[in-house]
Amino acid sequence: MRWLPVLYVAALLLLEPATPVEWPVSFVLIALPLVAAFAHGPAVVAGTTVFAIVMEGVLAGTPCCAGRSVGYLWDRHYVAAYVCTALVGVLGTILAAHRTHRERTLADVRFVADIAQRVLLRPVPHRIGSLQLESLYLSAAAEARIGGDLYEAVPTRYGVRLLIGDVRGKGLLAVETAAALLGAFREAAHDEPDLPALADRVETSMDRRAALLGGGEVGERFVTAVFAEIPAEEPLVRVVNCGHPPPVRIRDGQARELDSGRSAPPLNLGMLVGEPYHVDTYSFRPGDQLLLYTDGITETRDADGAFYPLLHRLRAWCSLPPRELLERLHHDLMAYSGDRLEDDIAALAVCLPAHAPSVPPPSPAG
Repeated sequence: MRWLPVLYVAALLLLEPATPVEWPVSFVLIALPLVAAFAHGPAVVAGTTVFAIVMEGVLAGTPCCAGRSVGYLWDRHYVAAYVCTALVGVLGTILAAHRTHRERTLADVRFVADIAQRVLLRPVPHRIGSLQLESLYLSAAAEARIGGDLYEAVPTRYGVRLLIGDVRGKGLLAVETAAALLGAFREAAHDEPDLPALADRVETSMDRRAALLGGGEVGERFVTAVFAEIPAEEPLVRVVNCGHPPPVRIRDGQARELDSGRSAPPLNLGMLVGEPYHVDTYSFRPGDQLLLYTDGITETRDADGAFYPLLHRLRAWCSLPPRELLERLHHDLMAYSGDRLEDDIAALAVCLPAHAPSVPPPSPAG
């Protein structure tokens, strides 16, 4: 785009001597300031305007252009072209100043959004003891950085505790709900002795927040989530599912959903059922990998409307470590959807390398 004005003038200079008409194509120089305004600032556009007027005068005063025997430097048609170019130049300068201001504002907003994302969805540690971890977040909105999808990994004295969640709805309210949920999880993960108690405490925090905010729409807002725990010195993973897509365990070239069919209601809806949370326990041996994800992945569609075949894709990537796995998933999702995601996407991959004998104790800070 920055070279567009130069290419525009070059094309005009090639056409000018080859055009056998009385009125040369140099009149199209009137649009040159607007062409420059697409990619340059107001100072460059003002200079381009002066250049365009001078170039129009040079072409108008050159008799040889387009077979003319005399120049038309001060012909009324050319004088009108000079005036029009100047007016368009003023307009282009104003537009360039406005565009530059908007770009700076957008850059500031993106910077603030990046900071907010680091606070809300801070990158998970790449390693906790012998566990390897990686995270992925993709926003469906081109200019957005954060949304209602969330993830977290916390080392505690009970083991490494994981969370993946998806807030119903969009916008700032969804972001606020995600922030409240993450804050409650990060605090309670260190205190509660088991996953049902952890889920119940987070549920209580979400209920309290909904009551404080008030309003029918907020009262109906809920969050689907999966709480997982990989305990120290035990080859297993415990899962509490609250209406969320089940985690996937990758083992020996196979990808299997860890779904017992006993999912609890989403958070903020548990009071409607009143039943305790159920814990499902699955083996998690060295060499296994666990993928937690939001439904934005499985609900991604191709051009024909077919849903993304996650398990089929994962079977081809079973040998990849977490970072390469999520990178491959990212690129494949973008290619599958034609770079048009319809929903936010979050994923958390956890691997216990084959050489690790067991899950190590968590950090003493936990």
